[in-house]
Amino acid sequence: MIQHVVQLWLDQWRGLIEIVLLSVGIYYGYLYFRGTRGAKVLTGLAIVFLTLTLISQLLNLTVISWIVRSFSVFLAVALVVIFQPELRRALAALGGHPIFSLTSEKRETVHDIAEAVSQLANKQFGALIAIEHDTSIRIYEETGVELDAVFSVELLLTLFHPKSALHDGGVVIRNGRVVAAACIFPVSQRESLDRDVGLRHRAGLGITEESDAIAVIVSEETGAISICHRRRMERNFTPETFRKRLGELLLHGTYEETDPEQLAGESDRAPARDRPLVSHQKERSNDTLTV
Repeated sequence: MIQHVVQLWLDQWRGLIEIVLLSVGIYYGYLYFRGTRGAKVLTGLAIVFLTLTLISQLLNLTVISWIVRSFSVFLAVALVVIFQPELRRALAALGGHPIFSLTSEKRETVHDIAEAVSQLANKQFGALIAIEHDTSIRIYEETGVELDAVFSVELLLTLFHPKSALHDGGVVIRNGRVVAAACIFPVSQRESLDRDVGLRHRAGLGITEESDAIAVIVSEETGAISICHRRRMERNFTPETFRKRLGELLLHGTYEETDPEQLAGESDRAPARDRPLVSHQKERSNDTLTV
């Protein structure tokens, strides 16, 4: 009798755990696929599959029921093929989580990058910088010009000078060295992005969708500084808040931890064209674009 009661109790808990796990998986899957190109495909497949299943059950359509059951086996393989980019990004994001991080940038490198970006913003030189983390972005490095030079503020200013031959494209930084310039990064296809977000910012966001790299963007129109990481865009940093935020991201909290929402307020609009340079502002609000 006791064994039956215990077994019944265990079966109920197993069912409850399964419901919780499935609910959590479906919820986070919805959050991840929402706004992507695959979201509409997934919605269409779900509607077709559920509609055919419901009709076949209500009207007792034997042939349609058999077809639905037969194709459900191939549907799993089809979903993997259709959503291959999204699944790859999800796995890359999981592997790039700070819990599994194996490397960190030196404090001096963070200081030098912050100083270079500050000067780029002051001069309104458009810039796109990808700082490699744990996931290799060598495939994008190979699209540019190999340099393998020691990082310096002067080098970065030279590369992104408007009359430089290598200013158009992204720069890849690895272990304190500028390994390549004029690189082509994947452009984010997120449909939820505001239309005012330019191509440089979309490329910065795109590289973070494909890897755990941290992208830094400087607008050539306003001198505004933005950071992209883990499919998230934070915009309009001052040199001080940028240095602090970059240290938190690269040094995993070696700098004082600050809530990103304190550094950037929620907004979907790009900075206005007539805003002054970052260095000439005493107070400047920050925009965060979560994707």
